[in-house]
Amino acid sequence: MTKRLLLLLFIGAASFASSAQDGYWQQNVNYCMDIDFNAENHTFQGAQSLVYTNNSPDTLDRVFYHLYFNAFQPGSMMDVRSRTIADPDPRIADRINNLQPNEIGFHKIEKLTQDGKKVTFSLEGTVAEVQLAQPLLPGKSTTFEMKFYSQVPIQIRRSGRNNEEGIDYTLTQWYPKLAEYDRDGWHSEPYVSREFHGVFGTFEVDITIDSKYTLAGTGIVQNPNEVGHGYSETTPASEKTTWKFKAENVHDFAWAADAEYTHLQSTLSNGTELHFFHRNDSIINQSWTRLVPFTEQLFNIMNDKFGVYPYAQFSVIQGGDGGMEYPMCTMISGTGSFGGLVSVTVHEAIHNWYYGVLASNEQKYPWMDEGFTTFAQNIVLDSLFKRNNLNPQERSQRSYISNALSDKEEPLSTGADYYETNRAYGSNAYSKGCVFLDQLSGIVGQETFDQAIMRYFNQWKFKHPTPLDFKRIMEKASNMELDWYFDAWIGTTKTIDYGIHTVTSSGKKTIIEIQRIGSLAMPLELKVTSEKGVQYSYIPLEIMRGAKPAPNEISKDWKQENDWPWAYPFYRVELTIPFESIKRIELDPFQKIADLDSKNDAFPSGNISFPPK
Repeated sequence: MTKRLLLLLFIGAASFASSAQDGYWQQNVNYCMDIDFNAENHTFQGAQSLVYTNNSPDTLDRVFYHLYFNAFQPGSMMDVRSRTIADPDPRIADRINNLQPNEIGFHKIEKLTQDGKKVTFSLEGTVAEVQLAQPLLPGKSTTFEMKFYSQVPIQIRRSGRNNEEGIDYTLTQWYPKLAEYDRDGWHSEPYVSREFHGVFGTFEVDITIDSKYTLAGTGIVQNPNEVGHGYSETTPASEKTTWKFKAENVHDFAWAADAEYTHLQSTLSNGTELHFFHRNDSIINQSWTRLVPFTEQLFNIMNDKFGVYPYAQFSVIQGGDGGMEYPMCTMISGTGSFGGLVSVTVHEAIHNWYYGVLASNEQKYPWMDEGFTTFAQNIVLDSLFKRNNLNPQERSQRSYISNALSDKEEPLSTGADYYETNRAYGSNAYSKGCVFLDQLSGIVGQETFDQAIMRYFNQWKFKHPTPLDFKRIMEKASNMELDWYFDAWIGTTKTIDYGIHTVTSSGKKTIIEIQRIGSLAMPLELKVTSEKGVQYSYIPLEIMRGAKPAPNEISKDWKQENDWPWAYPFYRVELTIPFESIKRIELDPFQKIADLDSKNDAFPSGNISFPPK
């Protein structure tokens, strides 16, 4: 009887572990923070109560905290990396190395307990490793209580005080932040200047600060009638005001404060509130007032094409050092051209879809945030400014091709901090990531892609999707195999180059020979314009194990050819059109492929062999 019981218990435990490992899971946090801010010396005292739920199948004996402010000290990894990389970011350069003690940033953990028991921890730059007082079992929660003291650094990168436009405080990555633990293990990467990753949960943050400051950031102000500053008509009577913020289903919390913020508001038809915070300057006032309807339109387009923004509020905040996304808000530069202001607002707002809601690991997959965002940004801007480009992604294509033709390109799978140059990182994360999606829409078909990208959002919102998760969405929607594309585009620097090799006459027919010159195979479309009209030849790859449907608008002129086995360097298309009646032949007529050399993509062309005389 005892043996049978033990066996059943073992089988049950094994079954639970297997189920947990095979299915998706993620951790959960509930932060409660009480911040007392001293604007005279740019410091604050913090009390943090953090309830951490272990939804993994693993027992945890340690946790990690990010202490991002510690990067803004001479000799930090961010400082050294900036001074030794081939093309340093001019915003950083050697500025950290020259900071004085009253200008640096720091976090000092004064007390830390787990469920009331003191824990031991060690500090390594921007990371604290905490040995638990008692292991955290699967499915269980524990509470960490922390007292900490922090100094806000001079604004250098993203976070800090007194930026170039005079914003008093941009407080981003400003608190001891618990590191993520997921299916890949711990993510306790040091802060070297690039990206972030966090645990979804609830943030309740009380900030006590001089009453002259207007605050803006993640979450909803819970006491608008006490704080005033455009949230209500109230004028705070005391020297200090406590602001109470709350945000649910977010993985980070950011805020900004300035004594001269102007606060604008707008409400979308679905009830989402848009808030705008900027310095009270006549030129800035004019630009930001014009910005409001453009921001309304961008949210409407994104809601329609990519998924409905799920939070009740979004804030556009002047602050930081260019543009950076945070849940429910963005910090952006407030000056410059109006077109630039709209562009950066569009990009950073869209990050609330690709970063905020679909929270892929930015350290491992920066292109899943920047590339997806750039892709959507190009579509939104094309609509906002009524450009009507054949392919709104053309500029990103050119940027990617330029880097691919250089000797600086690295695989898209490179971690954010590990690129040898800032140029390679920027081109990959933004441009190659964008081209990845644009080409994918050409592979599976635009209608299928549009449906799948919406399904991706709805299925994976408030989670941490990986490239594999996205691939499976696209495979199921298209009924294709897509390993060949994902693996090559993400994991290698293989490039695409096709050309029309020869066009020859064969009686009343025309034979087109296409050459694969590059190492990465792609399905192709061929547009033939003749005296009889236009027809399209679609050539799927054999390894796709499927084909996209004909676009509705040209379905009657669409012909699907035989599959192209990718290893074959040449492919023949036979047209029942006399050579003499052909006016033009074009590869990739919809500009969906980042072809490295487009000079041989059309006939007639000087690079194409004509029929023998």
